Amino acid sequence: MKLSARNVLKGKIVKVTKGAVNTEVLLELPGGDQVVSMISKQSATKLGLKSGKKAYAVIKASNVMIAVD
Repeated sequence: MKLSARNVLKGKIVKVTKGAVNTEVLLELPGGDQVVSMISKQSATKLGLKSGKKAYAVIKASNVMIAVD
């Protein structure tokens, strides 16, 4: 797989929650951190997403905001 995105995080799917239109995917990274993604229900089905499956979080953004308290 070759992508132009700079941030590709490999992990394992721990939860897939299907909605009427979208599906929420919870991906756990090797260090224990988790990433949540909302994708279309059709895409989730096409990719065969289910708990325990290895997957990648691909992050491509023109802006990344930083905040502090």
